[in-house]
Amino acid sequence: MTRLTRETGDVLQLAIEASPIGVLVVDPSGMIMLINRELERQFGYTRAELVGQLVERLLPDALRPIHAGNGEGFVGAPESQPTRSRELFGLRKDGSEVAVEIELNPIEISGAQLVLATIVEITERRSIEEAQQRVLAEQLEFERFVAELSSEFINLPADQIKSAIQKGLGRISEQLVLDRSTFYRIGADGMPADPVSWTAPDISPSDPPRPSKDRFPWTIERIMAGQIVAFSSVSDISHEIDRGSYRAVGTKSAVTLPLSVDGRVMGGVGFDAIRAQRTWTSEVVHRLQVVASVFAQIVARQQRDEALEAAAREAQQLKEQLQLENGYLRREAREWLNGTRVVGRSAALRRVLEKIEQVAPTDSTVLLLGETGTGKELFATQIHELGARHNRTMVRVNCAAIPAALIESELFGREKGAFTGALARQVGRFELADRSTIFLDEIGDLPADVQVKLLRVLEERQIERLGSPRPISVDTRIIAATNRDLEKRLSEGRFREDLYYRLNVFPIHVPPLRDRVEDIPLLVWRFVEEFSKSLGRRIDAIDSESLAALQQYAWPGNIRELRNVVERAMIGATSRRLTISVPQASPASIRRSPKLADVEKEHIRFVLESAGWRIRGNGGAADRLGLKPTTLETRMAKLGLRRPGHA
Repeated sequence: MTRLTRETGDVLQLAIEASPIGVLVVDPSGMIMLINRELERQFGYTRAELVGQLVERLLPDALRPIHAGNGEGFVGAPESQPTRSRELFGLRKDGSEVAVEIELNPIEISGAQLVLATIVEITERRSIEEAQQRVLAEQLEFERFVAELSSEFINLPADQIKSAIQKGLGRISEQLVLDRSTFYRIGADGMPADPVSWTAPDISPSDPPRPSKDRFPWTIERIMAGQIVAFSSVSDISHEIDRGSYRAVGTKSAVTLPLSVDGRVMGGVGFDAIRAQRTWTSEVVHRLQVVASVFAQIVARQQRDEALEAAAREAQQLKEQLQLENGYLRREAREWLNGTRVVGRSAALRRVLEKIEQVAPTDSTVLLLGETGTGKELFATQIHELGARHNRTMVRVNCAAIPAALIESELFGREKGAFTGALARQVGRFELADRSTIFLDEIGDLPADVQVKLLRVLEERQIERLGSPRPISVDTRIIAATNRDLEKRLSEGRFREDLYYRLNVFPIHVPPLRDRVEDIPLLVWRFVEEFSKSLGRRIDAIDSESLAALQQYAWPGNIRELRNVVERAMIGATSRRLTISVPQASPASIRRSPKLADVEKEHIRFVLESAGWRIRGNGGAADRLGLKPTTLETRMAKLGLRRPGHA
């Protein structure tokens, strides 16, 4: 047994008393020499009861190395023993066990080999770790549940969705020990509809809390705003109507979550506690939010199914109407031809025509903006013919078609000898348009020096012929047009800002053909009538699928391109029923329909074409689509798909 001098022992005792954790000092054989007050508190012994006793009294496993024949005692060789830490079970005076972490530090005092052991209770830490393990296990179980719940709704027939929703509500309610749950959608009128409820078997049957604005106005308002409604006690609800309604259905606590699809609230799902009040922890609310996201996908699925059914019905109706409209559109096209130059009835075209009607009676300058081939010259003619100058011929100038060296003389005229080759006097287009209208097409391509002179015409209503300083007054209305981005050309310094603002008195944006697809059938009949006369071909009907395909094409060349397509079809026509082929274009040029029926039709058509329109057999369209041949034939009939040449 190692002994310490009284002075050394007092100094060491004083040092360990200052430690906030339990400390004891033992000799190499494991005998306790000193302890501090914290150790007394931890184990319930007095100092007198422990000093001189083996450490086994506190830590039964502490001397196990000695019993195993180690021979080095509790300390071992001082030079070879680093700080060691072990977890053991300690034994209190009352016989209870306590989990501790012991750290051994060999020390040498006055030639004596000792061990300074610090002891920390870890019971609480172990409890925390065990709780964390339980939480982790619960989380893994919940994640498995969510995955299973999601998978149940994949490819589920529409008539089984309601029962699957009810089953899912029951599973989550049982897992979180809830008494009742309700799922509902938001109908077209903005009101909750189609509720599906689940109630625990041991709860007496009662009507579920049907969400409605008259019974739950406060709850519905918050849900529609995308907020979670949660309360532990009905008395926490500030709104009197909601408070009374929850009490009427037996709800003591509840949480209701919005179901959002693409940022829009499309439904809600609520969970109630009926037997006793429930506190909604952040963990429970988070899990319910995850479940709500699964139910939101159900709402999205239902919407897609309903949209698909509606699109199929609409496609069938359109198919039936197209044949009837062929004759009607043909007659209407004749009426348009007899009454006006502009053909169409779309909203985009009507807006343009309204602006034309506003500005035509005035002499204001008009700037027509739009892509090439949209018929800007036709609209300019319409403005002129509806104006007070319609009795005189409108003068047309394509500024991009005249060489830069000649554009000035073409517009303003020239005197004989004004430049080499000017052998005679020439009257300019502005003079020809005196008391009439001049249409300056492709105004954005005017050279800079001509822009200056055009600005003077707009400001002073005077021109000067080349080779003559004498100004000539003109009374001309100007209609300009361009497919250029004039604002961009302004920033590039290629178009004068002052001229731009003089021209931009009354701008009219002419819509591209892709923005007025409703007008395509009328325009087609208009061109058919035109080419029937010039080519001597009689056409009584136009293939409805051709018209539908023409309305899906993006028409980068606009009406000019459409006219060429119709002319090409008329040249190759072999019967009185005209089939028109859509131009070959890059995928970016094709206008895709957002309707599911159109997407399905396009995909089936593609597979049929790739299979050479063969439906049956290996490699046939049905085999490639994974469908029965009879099923594919039914869908083809429903979508109006027929092999080319088979009416």
